[in-house]
Amino acid sequence: MALRLGDDAPDFTAETTQGTIRFHEWIGDGWAILFSHPKDFTPVCTTELGYMAGLKEEFDKRNTKIIGLSVDSVRDHDRWSKDIEETQGHRINYPLIGDPDLKVAKLYDMIHPNASGSAQERTAQDNLTVRSVFVIGPDRKIKLMLTYPMSTGRNFDEVLRVLDSIQLTAKYKVATPVNWKPGEDVIIVPSVSDEEAKTRFPDGWKALKPYLRIVPQPR
Repeated sequence: MALRLGDDAPDFTAETTQGTIRFHEWIGDGWAILFSHPKDFTPVCTTELGYMAGLKEEFDKRNTKIIGLSVDSVRDHDRWSKDIEETQGHRINYPLIGDPDLKVAKLYDMIHPNASGSAQERTAQDNLTVRSVFVIGPDRKIKLMLTYPMSTGRNFDEVLRVLDSIQLTAKYKVATPVNWKPGEDVIIVPSVSDEEAKTRFPDGWKALKPYLRIVPQPR
């Protein structure tokens, strides 16, 4: 069954480059990003994983763990990590899940449910759909799902921006407008009446329409 926003993130136990994990236990009381890539020792994935390593401190500031996955073995991940550090300038500083039996990839609908074959037999083309991102909240619910084509590297700065929006809107009754960046004005959600808004936003707001009320980002 396909996963949807708001669903419980499936739990699993898996081997990683940092030992065996039980996913929900590993998340702890914070947020998590699970992202997958088609295959080790491929060009686009090499750039992605190196860039994500460079962003890890930013995710740490947001109480968010990151973990990668592909249908390769943990041994292959370890070997490939040397290439990533050499070419991208960042050592992999987060766990990578080895999923050669496709268990987690199928659990998260990252790959066709009828896919089979060992990692050695499979090509990146066989793993076409495995370039996915899931943001998971402290409640273990899926907050964001993204799937990119095999030939397109992801914009992880955008993932960071969306995480900022999700964390902000989880705390306050606001939404973020088009192309919003942290620190910019936000929108009072329609479910908040003007009376409630007076309490929540005592400095007032700018109403472009009754349903479009703009306020500075809450701090």
